[in-house]
Amino acid sequence: MGKQTRGRRSTTLGRIFKTGFVNFFRNISLSVAATAVMVVTLTIVLFFVIANATFNHSIEEINNKIVVSVYLKDNVSPDKKDALINKLQGLDNVKSVKYVSKSDALIQYRADNKDNLELLQAVSQTDNPLPATIQVKPKDPTRNEEIKAILETPDIKALQSDETSYSGDRKEAIDKISNATSFFKKAVLVSVIVFTVISMLIIFNTIQMAIFNRRDELRIMRLLGASTWFIRGPFIVETMFYGIVSAILSIIICNSLFLIQDQAFNSSSLGLLDLTYANQYFIDHFYIFLGMQFLLGIFIGAVSALIATKRFLRFSQKKSHVLWRRRQQTL
Repeated sequence: MGKQTRGRRSTTLGRIFKTGFVNFFRNISLSVAATAVMVVTLTIVLFFVIANATFNHSIEEINNKIVVSVYLKDNVSPDKKDALINKLQGLDNVKSVKYVSKSDALIQYRADNKDNLELLQAVSQTDNPLPATIQVKPKDPTRNEEIKAILETPDIKALQSDETSYSGDRKEAIDKISNATSFFKKAVLVSVIVFTVISMLIIFNTIQMAIFNRRDELRIMRLLGASTWFIRGPFIVETMFYGIVSAILSIIICNSLFLIQDQAFNSSSLGLLDLTYANQYFIDHFYIFLGMQFLLGIFIGAVSALIATKRFLRFSQKKSHVLWRRRQQTL
């Protein structure tokens, strides 16, 4: 009995997959429409994932270059300087603290402006005008309140020859980058959800149209005692094919766009979007993305088909029940 049961199940499963595959090509116009919408959805989701990773990389690179510079007066004693460095190193949001002496600052200034003869001549005509600097690298540039609070205390303020570098226009630029990053992450999440819902609605309507075209056939199957899963299965398999084909096409589209960008535009970046990093990130995670696209496409298609067929089966069951009651009343 066990072997017979397993044999029947495998036969039924085979018929379900065969019917779903046949339906995919039988309703070719609907299949193409649904697949096209899912391709757009999966491609947008994939680009958002890659763009999000690329933006995070770009922001991390920018954050690594952000340094809060504390300019010291020439008469600051070594003890006070060391005390300030120790105090800053003890803060939770401080990644590193580096002291740059006046002479080192001058050497660095000359190296940075080696092609500007006017600036080099101006700095060589006077005594070293550059102050000693304490360079503080924060772990998170968006949380500099603790560093700022210490630097603005009266006793520490008295040691400084000028305002810290994290003020004015530079502070505003850093804050804008941080806010833009936060907004982008939220926009990615909302956009992925919106496009997924739109895709599911369109596939749902596609399955509804397929059910409507085959309603008489499905009702006969129901009357002959076909199980719920035998009726529902082919539609789920059909939408799974939508997802598989869409996943492959979305990967091909993304790969083609990266190739076109690399060959035609020969550009390494587009603002904060590092195209070289994005291309390499896509290559390094190719199989992960391929699996993600397959799973997402199959999930969107299967859930849409489940909802659509459940609605039909519920309506069909109610209608059959009503017809049965009328027949009983007539008899």
